[in-house]
Order: sequence, then structure tokens, then C-alpha cells
Amino acid sequence: MAGQISETDQIKQFKEFLGTYNKITESCFMDCIRDFTTREVKPEENEALAAKAGLLSQPR
Repeated sequence: MAGQISETDQIKQFKEFLGTYNKITESCFMDCIRDFTTREVKPEENEALAAKAGLLSQPR
């Protein structure tokens, strides 16, 4: 049956895919953390976050 990939090759390809996915995910996460830790929060952002936090703590 032409065009079929053996189970061993499928596993190998899947492992390669997971490795690539893991590297990309880690890279994006590290970029996000770097941006988050170096970014300055504006006073109006702090106020908006505080207001949202207050809404979350109120009973419904």
C-alpha cells in the first residue's frame, strides 16, 4: 500500500512535532514574561485592575 507511513515513522514525526511545539511555546512564554516584567504599568491601568478585582470579590 503506497503512501502509508509506518507506525515507527509516525511516532518519530509526532515526537519531532512535540519538540518543535515545545520550543515555540517556551519561546513565546519567555517573551511574554520578559515583556511583563519590564513593562511599566500606567496609573489608569492600576485603577482599572483594582476596580475589576473589587467586582470579583463582591458577592452575587
